Amino acid sequence: MTDPVTRAQLILLARTLHVPPERLAHLERLGARNLHELQQRMAAIVFDQHAETFKRISRLVPIIPLGISMPLVQKLVPPALTGRAAGAVGVDHPKKAAETVALLGIGYAADCAPYLDPRTVGELADIAPPEPIVQIVNEVLRRRDYITAGPFLGYASPRLIEAVERGVPDDEGLIFSASFAFSTSALTSVLRQLLNGPARRMPRMIQTVLHGSPELRLAALSIFARCDTDVVADVGDIVLGVGTPALLGNLVTTAIHGRAVRDMAVFFDTLRPPALAAMAALPIFTDTAVAAALLQGLEGCSDPAPWRGLFALLALLDPAMRPALADMLAQQSDATIAALPSHATEADLWPVLLEIIAAGDHSVQARIGSRWAMLPPERRAGVQWHLDERSEDPRLTTVAGAVAASSVSVEEVFFRRRQLGRRRGADSWDAV
Repeated sequence: MTDPVTRAQLILLARTLHVPPERLAHLERLGARNLHELQQRMAAIVFDQHAETFKRISRLVPIIPLGISMPLVQKLVPPALTGRAAGAVGVDHPKKAAETVALLGIGYAADCAPYLDPRTVGELADIAPPEPIVQIVNEVLRRRDYITAGPFLGYASPRLIEAVERGVPDDEGLIFSASFAFSTSALTSVLRQLLNGPARRMPRMIQTVLHGSPELRLAALSIFARCDTDVVADVGDIVLGVGTPALLGNLVTTAIHGRAVRDMAVFFDTLRPPALAAMAALPIFTDTAVAAALLQGLEGCSDPAPWRGLFALLALLDPAMRPALADMLAQQSDATIAALPSHATEADLWPVLLEIIAAGDHSVQARIGSRWAMLPPERRAGVQWHLDERSEDPRLTTVAGAVAASSVSVEEVFFRRRQLGRRRGADSWDAV
């Protein structure tokens, strides 16, 4: 399942190149950032190729009264051409562009919206009166063309964001559109306005999310995972304040089934302590299968934030669950167990991780210790260092013994590395 931002950038690139999105499906693996850069470059090339034509159109704007030209344009000119020319006209004649937006029919303007030069969307949104643009946004949302609406939100000025808060009632449409926006700073600005603006729409929007479709919940999680932490912490307080245990449990299961565990775990990481404690107290987390699914959903993820969020949640679960959590860790794949020390180091998880493992029985610790004993020397030395810090904890004897049997000191690791650097003996040292 492709994340919303990547899918949006792929569709925008397909529109720029005039091909079906299916033709470009193989480019999904490039990711949202690379697709965005590719789309921006291709759009620049396409629009620059027609720059001279657009300039000629722009020269006519001061000559022909808008009251005469606009009705003719809407009858005779395809929306695709008008949309592409609008950028050049808007930059050259900002006042005329503002008047033009007000004169265009809402339906025709919405037809033009997908073809606007993305480099000038922000400028047009800033110079045009917000009311007609809000009407256009409402029409685009009515059509459920959320990928077109996304760039409008992504380039929206503070004035336009305020107007959207007042004049766009479609909570679901705004959430879907925001999930397709690329700019994280713009997303944060939109959320901040919805949180702190006079309408105070966020509680209502969260209710819409929690009672909405799985797709809507996934879109919201995608937004939360990309916005500034202070804003998402405020959102988290609302989520935990208005959500029932059943609705919040649905949010977690949606993330698991929708392959959005990373987004869910990043959300955990942004929650303030009271909200995180309330999340950990949900009945859904009494089932260790849920924790296992979350852990497996992060397999291959190197970003420390989701790991930090997941283990912060696990640390707050009922202590009576820790033996079951330790058993759950031991049942994971060899690769997952072997990767835990790296994640623990990157996200500062060692205290929580070792506290969970300490609750495991002999077989659990032997399983985990045997995998850690097979790590490369530097990683084994790091594991040993953390275990040595808790050498007085008798509960960790089994795992510590398994790792110690094959470990070397940190000093020995670096001594051997210096030797290897001088001699490069292929069989003198383990690969790191």
